[in-house]
Amino acid sequence: MTPPREVSAVEVDRRAFRRRQSARSVLLAAVSTVVVVAIVLLVLAVTPGTAVVVRTFFDPVEAVRVFPAVLAGLWVNVYVLFFAAIGVAVFATLLAVVRTLRGPVFAPLRLLAAVYTDVFRGVPVIVMILLIGFGLPGLNPSVRYDSRLLGGVALVLTYSAYVAEVLRAGIESVHPSQRLAARSLGLGYGQTLRLIVLPQGVRRVTPALVNDFVSMQKDVGLISILGAVDAVRAAQIQVAVTYNYTAYVVAGLFFVLLSLPFIRLTDVLERRARARQQQGSVV
Repeated sequence: MTPPREVSAVEVDRRAFRRRQSARSVLLAAVSTVVVVAIVLLVLAVTPGTAVVVRTFFDPVEAVRVFPAVLAGLWVNVYVLFFAAIGVAVFATLLAVVRTLRGPVFAPLRLLAAVYTDVFRGVPVIVMILLIGFGLPGLNPSVRYDSRLLGGVALVLTYSAYVAEVLRAGIESVHPSQRLAARSLGLGYGQTLRLIVLPQGVRRVTPALVNDFVSMQKDVGLISILGAVDAVRAAQIQVAVTYNYTAYVVAGLFFVLLSLPFIRLTDVLERRARARQQQGSVV
């Protein structure tokens, strides 16, 4: 068993300095937060329309009334997000692998993948949803397509381009010596990619991938323009009945709560990556 490494006096002083700096930062952050909150409350108190805005957007009675309908619509968002995330993971990985293929024989495939990522990253998500949602059914008007399916296809096509570029960056960040070492051990190209390159590349870009997932989770709400009764559409229906916009606030809070775990996961992964990079730096 390896004995624990002794920490030098220099490192002890550094750690003590970091603790003092952290305590000072926390204190300053708390004070500045209190000041900002006080200023915001003061501005709201002296603004003439504050009472109307609170009654129109933050009515607790209306929030309780619309809560079940908006929550039922949110499950549609979760359903579409689940299957769209799987589709994006598979398709984006294929695109990233194709873009990193070596050799002139794969030039046409690399060109097609590059054109795909350039086009679909440039087209807004809402435009792609409209094109797929109203264009695809035109191929066979006798068939009724589920709006959730059409919206999910549009999300997969769009976000696969974004995620493929992130994965490609992770794959290319792996040093070529890793590939050479794997091939020298007798691993084929596919085995090298699956066992050596992809695990390292994905781990390096995991925070960026989680950010793309959070972004897609928000854009799932755009499927409401195709008629799907998701959280956004359910809120819109309730607003049309009462002309009170609290339902939109409730839907927005649902999306925030849905994305918070993944946002915090991004922070955790970044801290772990930073700690991994700093290993062995103890003086």
